[in-house]
Amino acid sequence: MITVKNLTRIYKLGNVDVVGIKNVTFTIKKGDMITIMGKSGSGKSTLLRLIGLLDRPTSGKITINGHNVVNLNDSKRAKFRLSKLGYIFQEFALLPELTALENVYLPGMMYSAKNVNYKKRAKELLEIVGLKDRLNHKPKELSGGEQQRVAIARSLINNPSFLFADEPCANLDTISSKTIMNTFVKLNSELNVTVIFVSHDPDDKKYAKRQIFLKDGRMVKPYF
Repeated sequence: MITVKNLTRIYKLGNVDVVGIKNVTFTIKKGDMITIMGKSGSGKSTLLRLIGLLDRPTSGKITINGHNVVNLNDSKRAKFRLSKLGYIFQEFALLPELTALENVYLPGMMYSAKNVNYKKRAKELLEIVGLKDRLNHKPKELSGGEQQRVAIARSLINNPSFLFADEPCANLDTISSKTIMNTFVKLNSELNVTVIFVSHDPDDKKYAKRQIFLKDGRMVKPYF
């Protein structure tokens, strides 16, 4: 479970305070699939970065699975992210010299429980996202949608409690976008992965169980 209370992020631009988000409060339960929606500049990505521990709030509280994570030092934050959280971004961020399989199991080499066969796990995840025949292909040999599915598989290698996706379909065509969103639905329903994704496309809310709407950094509609 993620509990957010009165979360605020203010950026300094010279002598001017720029509000990223302001007094945002909500709860995400295990097994949720939530989309954060709003126009460009509404604070969607800022909010995702904060609850994903990629940025620190100016004020407010974030509790993840009972842990107050706001005041964790950099080392503990990094360990928490690697072991508990998974991330997918607009840019696929795959290493071009590595195969799909190698890209997926690399984080498992960095942080993996003893006796866990991360290469076997990587193969299983690539099969789950429909890429069992593309294991040995490098990114340049894959379509945009396939590269994003490799990124999804990679994000799951350490069995995270939460999966964060920031505009995961922004660089994809319509067909690839549907494939990616249906992959999230599959992971959520079959593996009970909690998914939180950012989108500006109103059509994407149909994939979520609940929505959080932002405007100028504030929640403007109760999530449901």
